[in-house]
Amino acid sequence: MIQDIFPHIYHNEYHSHAPKDNDIILVFDGNEVLLKTDDKTMFSFAEIKEQVESETAEYRYLFEIDETAFYYLRNADVTTIQGVSRYSKNIFRTYEPRYLAFAGITAFQLYQWYESHIFCGKCGHTLVPDQKERALYCTHCGEIIYPTICPAVIIGVIDKKKDRILFTKYADRDYKKYALVAGFAEIGETLEDTVRREVKEEVGLSVKNIRYYKNQPWSFTGTLLVGFFAELDGEADITLEEDELKEATWFERKNMPPTENDISLTAEMMEAFRAGKETI
Repeated sequence: MIQDIFPHIYHNEYHSHAPKDNDIILVFDGNEVLLKTDDKTMFSFAEIKEQVESETAEYRYLFEIDETAFYYLRNADVTTIQGVSRYSKNIFRTYEPRYLAFAGITAFQLYQWYESHIFCGKCGHTLVPDQKERALYCTHCGEIIYPTICPAVIIGVIDKKKDRILFTKYADRDYKKYALVAGFAEIGETLEDTVRREVKEEVGLSVKNIRYYKNQPWSFTGTLLVGFFAELDGEADITLEEDELKEATWFERKNMPPTENDISLTAEMMEAFRAGKETI
C-alpha cells in the first residue's frame, strides 16, 4: 500500500525548524501540485528560495522521511517559479519513487487542513502554528485546533455459499474502476455498526461475521480507512443506492477482474480474497 515505504522511515513527530537546502518544498495551488516540467520531480529548498519573495514566503513544516524534512510553500506568488507544470493531486497514485508518492499526498492532506483553518472558529482571529505540536493556536481566545482524521470503512462483502465477493463502482466520481462498499463512520456508532449500516444503505444487504482486516491512511480523501470482511446474511439480491453507486456486481473468486494498483487497501483486500487470504 502507499504508506509501505520501507526501507525509508516516516517520522511524524512534530519538530518544526527552518528548512535546509536539501529539504523538500511542496508547492500546492488548490487541488494541484507544481512539479518540475522536465522530470516531474519536487523542489528542494535551495531551488525554491531563489525564485520566491523571501520577505513574504513561509515554509510550513510537515514531517520528515529519513533525514529529509518536508514543507509546503505559502504566502508566495507561485507564478514566479520557473520550469514548472501543474498536476492533479492524483498524480501521486502513480508517482515514483513510492516513498515520495506517500510524502506528496500526505503533504497535500496537511496543506488542505492548514489552509482551511486560517481563522479561529470561536472568535474569528487568525490562528498560528503551535511550536510544540502539530496544531493551530489562537492567541486571542486560546483555542487549539488539531488535524481532523475522518474514519471510514472498506467492506469486502462475501457470499460464502457461492464463493464470490461484491464489487461496486461509484456514481459521479472521477474514479471509474471497481471498488468495494465503503462509507464514513457516523457519530455514536462503532466501526462494526458502520459496516452494517453502509452495506444496508448502499446495496440493501445484511451482513454477519464482521472481521477486521487492516487499516490505511488515505490522504487522497483525507480519511483513515479501516478494512473489514463480512459475510452475506440472507438473500443476495441487490438494491442499489443510485445516489452513491452506479453498479454493484458479484464476482466469483475464480473470475474476478484484475486490480490495477497496489497502493490502496481496497486493491489489497480484493487480492486477498482472490488468494483465499480474507481471514487474515
